[in-house]
Amino acid sequence: MSPIEDRIVAVFHDAGCRGWLRAQRIDGDGPVVDVNGHEPVVAASVYKLVVLVAAARAFDSGHLDPHTQVRVVPADCTPGPTGISTFTDPVTLSWLDLVRSMITVSDNAAADILLGALGFGIVEQIIDEFELSDTRIVGGTAALQGQLVHDTGALSLAEAVGLLASNSVIHETAAYDPAYTTATSAADINALLSAIWEGRAASPRMTDNMKTIMSQQIWPHRIRSALPYADVTVAGKTGTIGPIRNEVAVVVFPGEAPIAVSVFTRAARSDLHLPLVDQAIGRVARIAVTALR
Repeated sequence: MSPIEDRIVAVFHDAGCRGWLRAQRIDGDGPVVDVNGHEPVVAASVYKLVVLVAAARAFDSGHLDPHTQVRVVPADCTPGPTGISTFTDPVTLSWLDLVRSMITVSDNAAADILLGALGFGIVEQIIDEFELSDTRIVGGTAALQGQLVHDTGALSLAEAVGLLASNSVIHETAAYDPAYTTATSAADINALLSAIWEGRAASPRMTDNMKTIMSQQIWPHRIRSALPYADVTVAGKTGTIGPIRNEVAVVVFPGEAPIAVSVFTRAARSDLHLPLVDQAIGRVARIAVTALR
């Protein structure tokens, strides 16, 4: 590996996690920073970027009208720490705003509603079209949560999450193994980010919408934490489940070519909060982006 890549690996080790990273300019010029970027990894909520492109395609084709109103009952939704499932009363919002909630706050309920409306066929078409050879989506968030409950023998999702968060007893689950769950690679996600930013994933109008929505993601504790500048855009998507902590983004400095950077990690510990790993994601992204600038 190059000295830059050695530094990145050292940051991962210091934070107590394994890490995978790939960073490159969207225009394809210049070198690539890569740390096991072609290895399959657990996608967690990063898979929602594929659903984002699928929704944009459906809006373009007329399969879904982005402004059609959808009534959602929170009690019937896939649980999640954010979004519609946390609401008390039914809500009505458009398909486009469901997409926005799915990305900006990683809304599990919105993602599964969209996936149900779109179908897996269009998702598979996107994976094939952009040659995402390491990417596989085996189900939405509800399927993943069901896997957690099954593998732990728990009676509820809350109990399963509690068991998996313990560092005293080891509980194995297929949800942490890219061979058995929704998976991707840093290289695949960079290819998808490039397709979005170059306008190859959807129409110009939908491309602008996707860029805007990704730039509205509310989480500042990973890549954005290392690039806290008002004039720098970080448009991305996080993914978190158990010891898995990921973030992928396009970083744009004023007057410079956009840079795609995808970071995936698996921590040695299973604590619900691992700020050292979150900080490490930001640190390695900054190292890689700085090298490419």
